[in-house]
Amino acid sequence: MLNVRISPHDHDSISTDKAMLYVVFALLPAAIWGCVMFGFRAAVVLVVSIASSLLTEWLLGKINQENTLRDYSALVTGLLIGMNMPPSIPFLIPVLASVFAIFIVKWTFGGLGCNWANPALAGRIFVFFSFSSLMSKFSLPWPLKSGAELVSSATPLSAVKMEITSGLGSEAILSSANVPVSGIASSLSASLGINPYFVDEFLGFAGGCIGEVSALLLILGGLFLIYKKVITWRIPVCYLASYALLQWIFGGVRGGTGLFGGAVLLPLVSGGLMLGAFFMATDWVTTPTTAKGEIIFALGCGFFTFIIRCFGSLAEGVSLAILLMNMVSPTIDRFCKAKKFGYVKPPKKEKEAKA
Repeated sequence: MLNVRISPHDHDSISTDKAMLYVVFALLPAAIWGCVMFGFRAAVVLVVSIASSLLTEWLLGKINQENTLRDYSALVTGLLIGMNMPPSIPFLIPVLASVFAIFIVKWTFGGLGCNWANPALAGRIFVFFSFSSLMSKFSLPWPLKSGAELVSSATPLSAVKMEITSGLGSEAILSSANVPVSGIASSLSASLGINPYFVDEFLGFAGGCIGEVSALLLILGGLFLIYKKVITWRIPVCYLASYALLQWIFGGVRGGTGLFGGAVLLPLVSGGLMLGAFFMATDWVTTPTTAKGEIIFALGCGFFTFIIRCFGSLAEGVSLAILLMNMVSPTIDRFCKAKKFGYVKPPKKEKEAKA
């Protein structure tokens, strides 16, 4: 039996289920690292998120008489939601995020291929604005713990955001806010003269959500997906480059360092930027289908991330930026249509004669 699915149709040897398994494989190192840093409870949060997502998918599949668990998209959604949760979050919140992602965002619009936004991203935004205080409390990883288990807004990104008008550099701000650093970061900072907070964020020794603390492992996972041709380089590279450029040019305006004085490296590896750029902004369904469209989409993500992070009230802006660009993705496709196969542009004289 021939099953015809919604367009666009991309002829390739890679199937949906294989692509989703590649994504899971690429995410696992960062997820496992988060469990190592934050302990057993972080692993339980991931399991609860995945189980809720799979159960919701299975129940809706039963109602619609479809076995949609085989494409592993629900597994990816549950894993991403869990990785976007603080380790100390009550278990009900990832359950609500998973149910909202699968039922409201995905199935209400027709299932895989019909959703207008990345389900995991929309689920995270739903619980973030519903439970803002709980979603802003982060456990410190065990190498940094010195008594306090829970600290509200403990990430370097949040600390810099709160003191953005102080006129100090990011390292001085974090030091004055008593944000701890690991022994590895202190050693590398002393020997190489680099920001110790950048080292912690890059390697994965900072407070934050379970799966976003190690920028290094997320970059390696993203490069694996590019190598396997599950995603293209255009969205993550243009997203990160546009954000970095705007951060460098205008990032110092509110901090008192003026134009071309904004810190770049620390904001790039802080928060959910790497997770969003490689694993959420690159969703097949909710991004443009042409190369030009992907670049425009990525530039928009970089622009909105910078605006929210630098001038908005939130410390983080990745999820909202991608969601905003998901909304305009069909419009981008409309103005970046690929040329029809075999189409030949008529001569100018012929056009004038017809007019």
